[in-house]
Amino acid sequence: MKKNALVWLLLSICFSLNAQTITELLNKADQYEKQIKEEDAYNAYKEVLKADSRHLLSLIKCSELASRIGKRQLDKATSIDFYNAAKVYAQRALTVDSTSDEANCVMAIAMGRMALVSSGKEKVINVREIKRFADAALKYNPNSYKAWHILGKWNFEVNNLNIIERAAIKLLYGGVPPASIENAIKFYE
Repeated sequence: MKKNALVWLLLSICFSLNAQTITELLNKADQYEKQIKEEDAYNAYKEVLKADSRHLLSLIKCSELASRIGKRQLDKATSIDFYNAAKVYAQRALTVDSTSDEANCVMAIAMGRMALVSSGKEKVINVREIKRFADAALKYNPNSYKAWHILGKWNFEVNNLNIIERAAIKLLYGGVPPASIENAIKFYE
């Protein structure tokens, strides 16, 4: 009986220390973000994930930060590595909570970054996925400003494809959903 009580006491102390460590790391990551030290924030959120691999906020933040850090890289291969990491973190976030508007938004952002560095059929698939995940985010949170911004940008970019690009996409890959500058403006607003 005393052994069981001791085991429970030790386990509760470990969980308490883990929770305190996670809170401290989250506070540190938040401070880094406020100071625009994105690489440090990214690393702090990754530390949280070492303690709790299903921590939704950290998965979302790691995806978001990997997308932003990757965009600033001068080396295309390094950018692609960050974009792949962003996609993996977003996938893990969606595994934890597929109804999270933030998780769906970071997946849409990751797919957008991947579309920037891909070509052909892969690019078209990524473009379709951007819209799918942004629509899902709005399904779960109709007031998600990130999702509305993503759809505004998506409509703007798809609308600005030239006639030859549109014809090739339609002929080779079945096209992409319709887009318009009017929708882009509406969604941005």
